Amino acid sequence: MNQRALALTATSIATLIYGITFTVAKEVMEEHIQPFGFILLRVGGAASVFWLLGLFVKAPSIEKSDYKKIALASFFGIALNMLTFFKGLSYTTPISGSVMMVTTPILVLIFASILLKEKLISRKIIGVVVGLVGAIILIAYGNSLQGNASNMMLGNFLVFVNAASYAMYLVIVKKLIEKYNPIVFVKWLYFFGFLLVFPFGISEFLEVQWGVMPTSIYLKAGFVVLFSTCVTYLFNLFALSRLKPTTVSVFIYLQPVVAAIYALIVGSDHLDIVKIGAALLIFLGVFLVTKRPAETPNK
Repeated sequence: MNQRALALTATSIATLIYGITFTVAKEVMEEHIQPFGFILLRVGGAASVFWLLGLFVKAPSIEKSDYKKIALASFFGIALNMLTFFKGLSYTTPISGSVMMVTTPILVLIFASILLKEKLISRKIIGVVVGLVGAIILIAYGNSLQGNASNMMLGNFLVFVNAASYAMYLVIVKKLIEKYNPIVFVKWLYFFGFLLVFPFGISEFLEVQWGVMPTSIYLKAGFVVLFSTCVTYLFNLFALSRLKPTTVSVFIYLQPVVAAIYALIVGSDHLDIVKIGAALLIFLGVFLVTKRPAETPNK
């Protein structure tokens, strides 16, 4: 299997894990661990894993001038990304949250055009508009049948902020990961991430009643720490080292499919006409943004 195929496989597996995470994480937060406390557990657990792995990796250390860039990447890729995602997911439903994440490829295009000076053409501009209309519909009107959502409008908006934050992370991290070993890079990414989320999560973390939590919740929390965090970040970093940010971001459009199937199987969410309509608009926007002319090399 060539490097490109491996990279595509890695980001596909990461997407599958992310799709399942929408439901698993929400189940943990419903009764046992509040969102910001869960984030501190997630980031702290992942940081511990990566620093432990770093003991066995012999690779060049981070250049002094790059620490600020890694801290900025950590702000967008971990702190703002995770805090808004988990808080938003606690208010909305798994399917609505996963549909909102599909705006990420559109936002990647916008940020790449600004920061990386990638050219915008009319088809992509139309795609951005169509996709954002779908996102706005989901934010404003996706609460017609809320199910287990306490504040779907706020929740969808926070997940949208999370999508924008992750899109920015994908763009600014591209050049950094080409310079360093993935473990060396990600251990510092999570070190800064832990410092950033600690003030927000410590009070909720200390309120967790560990003694009364059922085994199933421990397993689900462990899944989020090990798979939704450690495995997905390493897989996506590997994919980003061999693919363009826009290519990696396109795989996010599979998340609603995985999230919907899993959520419907376990009975934690339902479909309605607003979710379906908004999803179709967002998918159309993503298609217009990511469709390449036949003569353009696909990387």
